[in-house]
Amino acid sequence: MKPDFKKLISKAYYDKEVFKRLKQNHNLQYNKVIDNIITKHFGDMKMKPRILSRVEQNGYMTFERGQYNLNIIGVRSITREANKFDDWLYVVYKDESDEWVQLKFQITTDPGLYHLQNPSRVEGTAILVAGQYRSSHKLGLHRGKYEALTQVGKVRVYRDNTKDRELDLEAETYQNGYFGINIHRSNATRESTQVDKWSAGCQVFANPNEYDMFISLCKRSAEKWGDTFTYTLLED
Repeated sequence: MKPDFKKLISKAYYDKEVFKRLKQNHNLQYNKVIDNIITKHFGDMKMKPRILSRVEQNGYMTFERGQYNLNIIGVRSITREANKFDDWLYVVYKDESDEWVQLKFQITTDPGLYHLQNPSRVEGTAILVAGQYRSSHKLGLHRGKYEALTQVGKVRVYRDNTKDRELDLEAETYQNGYFGINIHRSNATRESTQVDKWSAGCQVFANPNEYDMFISLCKRSAEKWGDTFTYTLLED
């Protein structure tokens, strides 16, 4: 894909007019690309997305005032088998027309099998506890290497020390603090299908292109609302 076209795709994630121009002005092959990597993420822009109602039903805050005021919401799947990108990250906000936009990305909210079987701490490997973490993340660098949302506020984690393929979410293992639970990507050049070493408890994107769109959107939001973000994790 040509670099200039990739830039347009990135902008189309948060600018509907650019999206419309891409659909009108590029050939059928490019339109197919757009459909595959953009259109599938957009929900109904007329109605308040239902995922926000789920957040509110859990007693958490939603951000509905102003444009590009991001709601970043992870949803952990019901399965407890490790090493899969089987969770979702929603980004919900209002655009320049004050219409709702919902983006949905494939992620993992759980550590990979490598770190479950080789914990770096005697208590076991971290698994983020479902909840809302206000101003918990900030634009920064993951391990000093590339842009990510880095943990700057306290979060709660379980500690899984069974060293098997099953994720153990036991309340008696709770810890509260700073554990480097960042939101970052896996492979830089291609989509990952297994978590493996990519997560030791972080929230990790499977697809690098989708991740780039996410970070671009966070930067757009930071221009208006500042560079710290609230992260909400729900469970199916």
